[in-house]
Amino acid sequence: MCGRYMFQPDKNPEIKRIYDSAVNNGYQPKTGEVFPTDQTALIIAGTNQVQVVAMKWGFPGFKTGQSIINARSETVLQKQMFAESFQKRRCVYPTTGFFEWSKTKQKYKFNFSNDPQTLFIAGCYNYFDDTPQSILFTTAPNESMIKIHDRMPLILAKDQINRWIYDDEFADKFLTATMPQLISNEEK
Repeated sequence: MCGRYMFQPDKNPEIKRIYDSAVNNGYQPKTGEVFPTDQTALIIAGTNQVQVVAMKWGFPGFKTGQSIINARSETVLQKQMFAESFQKRRCVYPTTGFFEWSKTKQKYKFNFSNDPQTLFIAGCYNYFDDTPQSILFTTAPNESMIKIHDRMPLILAKDQINRWIYDDEFADKFLTATMPQLISNEEK
């Protein structure tokens, strides 16, 4: 689920601001189509306000070379691998859309409109050998997604970012929130 997404600072002013903030903070996040294990821009808690950083997308898996790139939001608190990270280190993936493949391997891009609007995906991060690595959350699909895949990203509205990062009660409840409708643009 959500094995790739777009981060297009050249096509979206908000993503451009986020990208510039990461660069100004000394990071070089991947732009364009972002793949698992890429350095990706993330919004995390700062001392007095959120900050933008970049870190590797994916937790180390159980086998050498394996990466776990997402976690089911509804079970995150029961999973030892994710529970503490969710409780202490929540983050947000800023994107301009994500990709999904149907059971017939047809590739689809999902976003809010035909323009590359900003889409925010909830996640968390942890440190492995002193290196921060992130994971995004998935949830049950809504009507716009169910015909394509049985999962979808846990999507935040822009005005929910600070509450997701700083408000534990909000974050706990949001793990089972209903997701907004999306538009699919079939890729050829």
